[in-house]
Amino acid sequence: MSEKLSVLVTGFGPFPGAPFNPTMPLVKRLTQLRRPAFDDVKLTSHIFKVTYDTVDRELPELIARVRPQALLMFGLAGRTAHLRVETRARNAVTTLVADAGRHRARKGSIVGGADATMFGPHTAKLLRAALATGIDARASRDAGSYLCNYLSWRAIEAMDKGDGPRLAAFVHVPLIPRHGTSLRKGTERITLEALVDAGEALLMEMVKLARRSSLLSSRS
Repeated sequence: MSEKLSVLVTGFGPFPGAPFNPTMPLVKRLTQLRRPAFDDVKLTSHIFKVTYDTVDRELPELIARVRPQALLMFGLAGRTAHLRVETRARNAVTTLVADAGRHRARKGSIVGGADATMFGPHTAKLLRAALATGIDARASRDAGSYLCNYLSWRAIEAMDKGDGPRLAAFVHVPLIPRHGTSLRKGTERITLEALVDAGEALLMEMVKLARRSSLLSSRS
């Protein structure tokens, strides 16, 4: 390939009920990795403020500027103790919980007349890659109805466009201890290091899949 493969890795900032979002240090660590497999890859990181307006404004801007062939997104699922590889986005928005900008959705759907949208069969390969690191990871069909699901929906929309990323994936991570603090009793303790290991495996797989997709596209 004459140009570097472009991969955009995103996370979210804090939001009501979650003053610490582990996707912030996770994304930073992943995009600072130095591996031979990434020598011809341009890794770009971005942290979204947890608002609907931010996603609607910044995602198209990022895609136009970075021109990613692959988009790997992370979000926090504070009540889940394992890693979740999302397989679809639901046409749902909560009207009960405001975003970090204190905006509350007025209707419970993202668009009219649509059901769930799928990321694609590559999510199964991503799940296997994460599991190979030894982390507790599972496929999920429910990305919720908050900003993680909303970003997933918008990313799939972008993936369906000719000038958007060829591949997109959303991964929910559990809450982890911060600066030596412990989580509530009975909570499974997945560490940041374990998340980075799993995230690296996911990123490696996304790069491999994006390369393959680019090669097939150049031959067609």
